[in-house]
Amino acid sequence: MTIYTNIEDLRLAAARKVPKPFFEYVENGSYDELTLRANRRDLDAIRFRQRVMLNVSERRHGGTMLGEPVTIPLALAPTGLCGSMCADGEIKAARAAQRFGVPFCLSTMSVASIEDVAAKVERPFWFQLYLMKDRSISESLIDRAKAARCSALVLTMDLHVEGQRNRDVKNGLGIPPKLTPANIWSIVSHPGWALPMLRASEWTFGNLKSEVKNAGDLGELAQWVKSQFDPSFDWRTIDWVRERWGGKLIVKGILDADDAKLAVKAGADAVLVSNHGGRQLDGAASTASQLPAIRDAIGGAAAELWADSGIRSGQDVLKFLALGASACMIGRAYLYGLGAAGEDGVTRALELIRDEMDVAMALTGLTDAAKVPPDLILGAPSRSAQEPAAEAYITHLDG
Repeated sequence: MTIYTNIEDLRLAAARKVPKPFFEYVENGSYDELTLRANRRDLDAIRFRQRVMLNVSERRHGGTMLGEPVTIPLALAPTGLCGSMCADGEIKAARAAQRFGVPFCLSTMSVASIEDVAAKVERPFWFQLYLMKDRSISESLIDRAKAARCSALVLTMDLHVEGQRNRDVKNGLGIPPKLTPANIWSIVSHPGWALPMLRASEWTFGNLKSEVKNAGDLGELAQWVKSQFDPSFDWRTIDWVRERWGGKLIVKGILDADDAKLAVKAGADAVLVSNHGGRQLDGAASTASQLPAIRDAIGGAAAELWADSGIRSGQDVLKFLALGASACMIGRAYLYGLGAAGEDGVTRALELIRDEMDVAMALTGLTDAAKVPPDLILGAPSRSAQEPAAEAYITHLDG
């Protein structure tokens, strides 16, 4: 039995098991990958404030996200082509998330369709929407998500156009992938990945094949998808989405305090601070560097504030919480688990993050992950007076 002690172990196992073009699709960032590296660099630079002689015998990891109870303040982010990491990847990830007690969000660009996932899971999941130039397709996707009882809609804001990922270009990654000698060898030399893929229930953009003519031609479908990203949508578009959807709305891809204010004004129930994992605007700031200013800009608003991009541990989650988020989302961290060991690998990724959170909480004197003070980390910007740092600590030695 393979022992995985951290997310890096899962990453290395996935790199061995998954053909290079598909692994690097998950691994890479856009252009020179400056923002990809900044996400990790800035999280790594944050230091905890260690506390001792505090009663931390009872620690609470859970909370809520949009009113849904969660075992840890975390959700699985929408990831395109999740099903390329292993056969039926979206279904396996959704099952693992629901069994563990955290939300799962399905991407517009998933391999498994909304209906495929809904048929295989017991509870509602979230759906992520890219706005298409053809609004009738966006309407159809929203209506299908409602019919599948999805409990929240994630509207991605940072993809007016697609950032180029140079490694994908060099690898010839596409749907279908270019059949170069290198790619053919990469696939046949990974039988543990390839053979289950032959039996996979789907191998295309599952949500879009029913929306597009000639969807059976995978190359044509891929080109159509790329042409449909809409550079014209603006804040007024959110009104249309909210009216059509009628449920909980999460706005994803916010990196600027002014945009965060506009998202709240537009009616977002949650604002997700994110740079798309370093896969869109190369040279954009890291999430960790922007989160405090966004927290200060919308602190006290009805909308929840979440963060993603760069998380590889439970310590990273606590750092984001100390910077102002109430919850986080992970992408690569769970995809590494999926590639390494399928559904069990996703569960292991979540277990690792929970256990790392638990130890870090104990050693910083924290007893409630829903009440993380800003001074949990050194040099943290101060919060407003109505959020006292001492609230989450056990400050007495007796009783």
